[in-house]
Amino acid sequence: MESDGSSSTPPPPDVHVSPADECVGSDKTQQQSLGRSDGAQDKNDTQIHAALPDGTSATLRGTPTSSSTKLCGYLNKQGGPLKAWKSRWFVYEEKSCQLFYYRMAQDINPLGKVDLSRATFSYPLQGEEGTFHIQTPERTAILKAANRDAQMYWLQQLQLKRTLYREQHAEHKSISKPHSHKLESTPSANNCRADFLPIVKTPSGLVGEEAASLPAPGLNSPLNMSIKHPLIGLQNTVHSFRNRHSQEIRQSVFHIDDSTDKQKTPSSKTSTLAVPTSSSSQSPESPANARSEQDLSTISPIRKSSKEKSTSLELKDTSRLQHEKLYLAEEVKAQKELVLLLHKVLEAAQLEKRTCAQFLAAEGEQERLELLRHGERRAAELQDHLESLQQENENLRRDLNQRDAHIAELQESVQLLMHKNQAKQEVIVKLSEKLAVCGEDQQCTNGLQSEALKQLTIENENLKDDLKAYKTQNQYLNSEIYHLTTLWRKSCEQEQSLIVKCAVLEANSCKMESRYLGILQKLQESKELNPEQREAVKKVVKDAVRADLSTAVKLNLIRDYDEYGFTIAMDYKIEDLKLLLARCAQLLFGRPEGELSSSTELKNLLRTGLPREYRARVWRFIIQTRTKSLKERQPDRYQELCEKSRTSPHLVPRQIQLDLDRTLTSNQYFSPPSSPLIQKLERVLQAFSWQNPTIGYVQGLNRLAAIALLVLQDEEDAFWCLAVIVDYIMPPHYYTKDLVGCQADQRVLKDLMSEKLPRLTAHLEALKVDVSLITVEWFLVLFVESLPTRILFKVWDAFLYEGIKVIFRYALALFKYKEEIILKIDDSVEMYQYLRIFPYTIADGRKLTSIAFNDMNPLPMKLLQNRRAAHLERLHAEIKELENLRKAYKAEQVQCKDKELDTLASEDEEEV
Repeated sequence: MESDGSSSTPPPPDVHVSPADECVGSDKTQQQSLGRSDGAQDKNDTQIHAALPDGTSATLRGTPTSSSTKLCGYLNKQGGPLKAWKSRWFVYEEKSCQLFYYRMAQDINPLGKVDLSRATFSYPLQGEEGTFHIQTPERTAILKAANRDAQMYWLQQLQLKRTLYREQHAEHKSISKPHSHKLESTPSANNCRADFLPIVKTPSGLVGEEAASLPAPGLNSPLNMSIKHPLIGLQNTVHSFRNRHSQEIRQSVFHIDDSTDKQKTPSSKTSTLAVPTSSSSQSPESPANARSEQDLSTISPIRKSSKEKSTSLELKDTSRLQHEKLYLAEEVKAQKELVLLLHKVLEAAQLEKRTCAQFLAAEGEQERLELLRHGERRAAELQDHLESLQQENENLRRDLNQRDAHIAELQESVQLLMHKNQAKQEVIVKLSEKLAVCGEDQQCTNGLQSEALKQLTIENENLKDDLKAYKTQNQYLNSEIYHLTTLWRKSCEQEQSLIVKCAVLEANSCKMESRYLGILQKLQESKELNPEQREAVKKVVKDAVRADLSTAVKLNLIRDYDEYGFTIAMDYKIEDLKLLLARCAQLLFGRPEGELSSSTELKNLLRTGLPREYRARVWRFIIQTRTKSLKERQPDRYQELCEKSRTSPHLVPRQIQLDLDRTLTSNQYFSPPSSPLIQKLERVLQAFSWQNPTIGYVQGLNRLAAIALLVLQDEEDAFWCLAVIVDYIMPPHYYTKDLVGCQADQRVLKDLMSEKLPRLTAHLEALKVDVSLITVEWFLVLFVESLPTRILFKVWDAFLYEGIKVIFRYALALFKYKEEIILKIDDSVEMYQYLRIFPYTIADGRKLTSIAFNDMNPLPMKLLQNRRAAHLERLHAEIKELENLRKAYKAEQVQCKDKELDTLASEDEEEV
């Protein structure tokens, strides 16, 4: 860190300097200049040379000079598992544009740092007073100043430091711009002024040197200790203790601060007179006692003032020593607790070491076996003791619940008595009101009106304060946006210049490469070379061509980052989108829906994902292809089914009405109950329940029909889309009551995961996690409300054309996409929570599609059908076995009831 005082002597190399020493480093320079007049000193103390947000500078009054004032002070930082406020000493480092924080100002090692070069600043309006946020790409630091003025001072100073650092960084790394005449026309940040907020004056006693000399707030609080960095805290404590001890040894009992004497003695003459006065007071038999009474009357006021000074200094030293004593006692107490904790850990380690030593020292296997048995017996005893304690805890909890129930009954009775008492009091109040006079009624009315007016006035004042606060926040946010825009504009200019330079270098490289290849080609065709030289030239040409091909292949791979380190865009780029639209227009333009034909080109286009303009048309073509014969036989089928639902409403499943309000609650077209799509969805589901009475309606069909309505817009088309999915695409018995088809597919998915993702399967089996609890919903509703919308419609495009194997591909691709993250989870509960939400966190749809249709190959439809048939056979056998067990159980229950009836009948006969 840089020192604040330019004229202060730097510390020796072997002496550590704490942040407080840096902030107070200019004290010596100020003390040496105390011989100036008071007016000149006040004038220097009330000026500041600060840089404005637009890059200009101005000299203001009321704060110290920025060159001699370092940005440091105490702030509260929110952190730890309890999210508690911890007092920390913050110091800004100009060279790296970082904000270091310590436990207190005298520490030497920082607890952490915040990078401000790429940070943004803001503060919540409704939060605690003085709270502000520093957002970096890695994390968000939540800080709190002592008051509102300190908060705004810190925010403005951090903005200023960030801007100065970025400008200096840009000046050091500036490069020549090929099109400088175009960039100069861009308005710079230095040419325009942005006076959003006035410069806040430096808060006295909260930042800088004054704050470093004050005791650290909340130092003795147990929450202020750093749990994350205990060794750093221990090092800082030892260092501060050594510094205080060395200072106490160096200082004499008669030590008096010279700077204090210089401030309080008006001239050198007075200081020279003070020395003999003090010596004469110590030695009464000195010859100076023989002076005249006139000289003694002149010197007596000086003697009194020196005595008062020494007394005040002794009192200050005593209070300071007492404060340091208390602080050191607290530190020793904290270190004792830490030592006790370390002793306990050491005892446990020694016990474990002793047990292992006994086991290793045993000579024969019999002794080791006896040791193991003793350990097992001890573990069994502890387990029994734990079970007894748990049983006792359960009994105590049961007793507590009974007492709580009894207390609740008593509280209810007390509440009833209070209600009765309140009713009686209300009757008394009503009777007293009837006895009141008309004049008293008038006075009460006036009093109520004044109370209401007073309340309205208070509310108005509160609204004005809120409005003022919102205006201040708006001004600060405008300032932050302006600064960020300026930085972004400069970064864009640098990026453009780098791109131009890179293009020029690449062009020159290609030019040189072409010349090089041309020369090699001429050498190869030359007849002057011998066969060995010609073969060497031919090999060099082949190597160059092969290198170009390998570079081209590497550029075509799908990765998270490109060759320059930039993140690959999540959605389509403009060029890819134009190419996709051109392919769709070439395939579909000028053709009616009935004339579209299945082809490899259409299949690849559907796997990539259709643009929104062509999706409805292609879906209608796919649906019409599968239902053409049925529509020709019954062209008015949908209208007939709707009429049946209207005439026989009692036969329509009631579950449809219950599930309408639960359908796509996050979609704006289905969220209002009066939406026309809700009514269309109801008619579609009712018609399908008549179309397929074997299934009728099951939960999940509402979401399939809702997606079809959103894309096709026509309810009849949505009905046929739902019919195609359930009756034609999905395997049989998929939506029946026992879900046999879906259960078989879950077992097929587990087989495929064990083949294509063996590490992940072994990890899930070790945690005893059943993925079918999560994936069964993916297969039933085809990833609706599980995947992001932009990926969901891609899945549906390929699913309607290729069938159920697309769902298998994407299910495997999802686990492959997040395989490394899933392997790091070692808790089954956390695993289930993550598996429920992780599909919706997929950001790169192109990467997921590439994994599904490239990395998961081969996955033929015949393989899925064969494995599904094998698992269906096993499932039917299991279901049959369960059915037999149910029948046997029912038969046993009937026999038991018959025996009970016979016994009762015999008892009745005996009584007669």
